[in-house]
Amino acid sequence: MKPPTSLTNPELSGFWMPKGVPGSNPFYMLMRRFFQVMVALGWKIRIHNRHFEPTRGGTVYICNHQSFLDPVLMSFALRRPMNFMARDTLFHVPLFKHVIAGLNAFPVRRGQADTGAMKEAMRRLKAGGQVAIFAEGTRSLDGRIGPFLPGVALLAQRAAEWIVPVVVDGAYEAWPRTQMLPSPGFSLVVEYARPIHRDEVRQMDAATFISHIRNVIVEMQTEVRRREGKPALKY
Repeated sequence: MKPPTSLTNPELSGFWMPKGVPGSNPFYMLMRRFFQVMVALGWKIRIHNRHFEPTRGGTVYICNHQSFLDPVLMSFALRRPMNFMARDTLFHVPLFKHVIAGLNAFPVRRGQADTGAMKEAMRRLKAGGQVAIFAEGTRSLDGRIGPFLPGVALLAQRAAEWIVPVVVDGAYEAWPRTQMLPSPGFSLVVEYARPIHRDEVRQMDAATFISHIRNVIVEMQTEVRRREGKPALKY
């Protein structure tokens, strides 16, 4: 197996914004540049296998969820714009709701099945966009990867052409749930797995699919931590 290719801070440049796909708006491009700089100044970042990003087609990125840094970390090295689900209460805040909408977020109700959010995600995928899913539905309590929500399988198997497992590590230490603000100086790692075509997983039942993808991400996390000289998390 070839070692992962990496993208380090000085190489965070030269991104392009394609036209005619969900999320390709100037505000998103501007804010992505801003967050690239802010994150790169605060932490040591290593991004592996950026080249696995599909060049076209609706793509679901299934990622673990360690902190509020995750959406920036897992999307800012990609060429194509990303779409996100965000809890619906954020869209009740004046002005801020326009900011997060400009960042390609759309509301989802937490703690219940939200068919509206699912339909919107499917619409963006079928239009050729990319959608990020933090499959646990909430931030980790201890850095470990929790159970995945069942809706992940429905969205990935029915609407996406490509499924890309992603692991983020180090973000929990930088910004755990118990802290109001992040701590700078930590090493943050993002790694993308090889894309899985929908035909490879379409025949799986939902439980098998979720178990398979979660196992892939857990194994990725274990390998990332080994390379970083950090102890493996126990599951």
